[in-house]
Amino acid sequence: MTMRRIRRDERGYPPLLARIPDPPPSLWLRGDAPPALLADVAVAVVGARACSGYGRAVARSLAGGVAEAGAVVISGLARGIDGEAHRGALAGGGRTVAVLGCGIDRDYPAAHAELARAIVVAGGLVVSEYEPGVEPAPWRFPARNRIIAGLAAATVVVEARERSGALITADFALEDGREVLAVPGEITSALSRGTNGLLRQGATPATGVADVLEAIGLEPHTAPAAEPDDPACAAVLDALGAAAGAGTADDLSRATGLDAGRLATALTLLELAGRVAVEDGVVRSTIAR
Repeated sequence: MTMRRIRRDERGYPPLLARIPDPPPSLWLRGDAPPALLADVAVAVVGARACSGYGRAVARSLAGGVAEAGAVVISGLARGIDGEAHRGALAGGGRTVAVLGCGIDRDYPAAHAELARAIVVAGGLVVSEYEPGVEPAPWRFPARNRIIAGLAAATVVVEARERSGALITADFALEDGREVLAVPGEITSALSRGTNGLLRQGATPATGVADVLEAIGLEPHTAPAAEPDDPACAAVLDALGAAAGAGTADDLSRATGLDAGRLATALTLLELAGRVAVEDGVVRSTIAR
């Protein structure tokens, strides 16, 4: 396991991070990727640990699209949205950076030890301002959030309660003069109160990968869209094909046997992938018309 330290006065220290009000004196890096990775165009994707299935799907899809377009995905390796953001970036064949609130020789949470290893193997980095051996502590996580925001040109909050660490990251991003985007959520869901609050305050709505890429000045990946790797998505596309390319949500639920929540998640993934369009309650395939 390769571990290195970069001090703030050394060449290779991330330039965007150096501009924040309280940059860490040094960074510890785990992985063989060059420190220059931290200077590449990056997007932070953050959100609730106890997230919904919808949030997981959106985080993975947005991060995958961002990674395919060539940006680095930054997150905190936590359960929930963070973990899905890292997985989405890896699935998109891109690079991702995990910022820890402990030493880089500690896999926290332990359940994400394999994910941390996959990040490093795929050419990403595990990063911390804390030296090896430092154990995780509650007060260290809000501090690490300033690094997540400081490395990124834009921060996307996928799901967040009213009091959430993801909102702390968004606050740091705003302080740093960076773009903040939020994924709109159900008005009845506690997991959407933080993100919908950000939207009320003027955050840019993140309704798809194109919104995120526009915020950082990148073009979408131009390869033909592929179906998300989800059996429910395949079932929806099959049902649309059998229905001449269009149908209501009720039609699709009956044809696929999916409940409302599972269908909504599948439709979100397919919309983000550009495979379907939903207008006036009708779902249409963008391929078979």
